[in-house]
Amino acid sequence: MFRLRFPEREIEYWASRYSYAGEEEIENRVAPAARKRGYLTRQEFLQLCRWKTPRSAPRCALNDEDFVRAVTEASLRSRNEEFKIRVLGVLRGVAWPTASVILHWCDRGQYPILDYRALWSLSLEVPSQYDFPFWSRYCAYVRELAARTGLSMRVLDRALWQYSKEKQG
Repeated sequence: MFRLRFPEREIEYWASRYSYAGEEEIENRVAPAARKRGYLTRQEFLQLCRWKTPRSAPRCALNDEDFVRAVTEASLRSRNEEFKIRVLGVLRGVAWPTASVILHWCDRGQYPILDYRALWSLSLEVPSQYDFPFWSRYCAYVRELAARTGLSMRVLDRALWQYSKEKQG
């Protein structure tokens, strides 16, 4: 099912070519603060949503501060994998890909970002509808790849995204 389209030894090369606006602020300020605190503020939530997909920003902006805190705190504190991802979907504007971004950056565990580019780089078709079994298999594969290569989830995500950006038709 999963097959990396390029040799594992090239992961760091593809990751080194990656550049995406706004990531430095998320990596150095937003994510560490949210992990330490255990939830996202509304402003941080909106920043992550815009980083993933600006198209959802108007819907994401409909969530108020207390709701963002309650939902993200429940997700980030839970030990249940399915609950973690699904509960984020009650936030307006948040579907599986954006929920994966929140977990990737803010959870203490290791979560890949669910993105059509990453899926393509792993020889996968984007499913017509995401579900937990698909998410679970995807997480397991990328976590195993990280363990096998000794690379971080962030490095893997950058490599998968960049390879697709340069190679996908």
